[in-house]
This record gives sequence, C-alpha cells and structure tokens, in this order.
Amino acid sequence: MTTTTARPSRRLSGRGRKAFLAVHLLSAAAWFGIDLALGTLVVTALVTDSPQTAGAALQAVGIFAVWPMFGTSLVCLASGAVLGLGTKYGLLRYWWVVVKLAINVLFSVLIVAALRPGINEAADIGTRLAAGDTTAEIPANLLAPVAVAPTLLITAYLLSVFKPWGRLRTPDRHSAPAPEPAVSR
Repeated sequence: MTTTTARPSRRLSGRGRKAFLAVHLLSAAAWFGIDLALGTLVVTALVTDSPQTAGAALQAVGIFAVWPMFGTSLVCLASGAVLGLGTKYGLLRYWWVVVKLAINVLFSVLIVAALRPGINEAADIGTRLAAGDTTAEIPANLLAPVAVAPTLLITAYLLSVFKPWGRLRTPDRHSAPAPEPAVSR
C-alpha cells in the first residue's frame, strides 16, 4: 500500500522571518556602503593632484575593501537563502529571486577572484605613491567595479521591492494529482 505524506512545512515563523530579513537587509546595506566607500576612494585617487592623497586612498582601499565586502556578501547570501527556503518565495520559484541569487553569487565570486588582485595591486601602488614614487601609476581598471557593482546591487534592492516577472514555471492548474491506486485485499 502506498501512502503519500505531505512534506513538513519549513516556513519561518513570523519572528524568524523578521530576524532573517533584518540580517539580510543590514548585510546588503553594509555591502552597498563598503562598495560606495570603495568608489569614493578610487575616484579620489584618480582625480587628486596630490600623490600622498592618492596613495592614502589606495592604501585604505587595500585595508578594508575585499574581506569586509566578501563577508557581507556571504551573510547576505546565507540570509537570503534562508529567507528563500523559509518563505513562499522559494529559492528557484520566482524570476526576481533567481536574479538576486545570481547577482549575489556572481559578485561573491568576483570579489575574491577578480577584485582582490586589483585591490592588492592598487594598495601596493598606494604605498609607492605615499613614499614619493613618481613613476607609480594608478590603474584605471579600478573604475569598472565601482560603477558596475553599485548598479547591480541597486537592481537587487529594486527587485526585492517590486518583485517583477512572476514565477519561473506556472503551476498547471488543469492537472489534478493522480489518484492513488486501489488496494485489493
């Protein structure tokens, strides 16, 4: 005899949902803030006439940019995953959630794989500039991450607010569950 059992609900309680939502929002805000600070320091280094100011800005980028940003991205990813799994939205049920998840995973990887080497190089150049090395040049390729990242983070925020696009797959409303086979005794 085959019996079907309903899957146990893994929904978060109201208090749990609010707690994870607060962690998610705060980590996203911290991530965005670190990204804006990174942008401010990079632009300052590129536009100033003072090698010492440029050097200090680039050294500061090397101190705080990568690991705090990566940490907040992981907290944001984990809390978002808990919210997705513990609420009606799911992780792979709605397009807007999938896009947010993709942005978060992509950026978390890029922070370590692509941004870290560039930031380390910039910090070394900052040390040289602060020491008076007039041959040190600030890499212009630092501008792309500080323009693209905040734009996509704002996109993720807006997706959370407006929740566009609907479900990935529309449930088939015309198909009824298959009846259980009759059991002969």
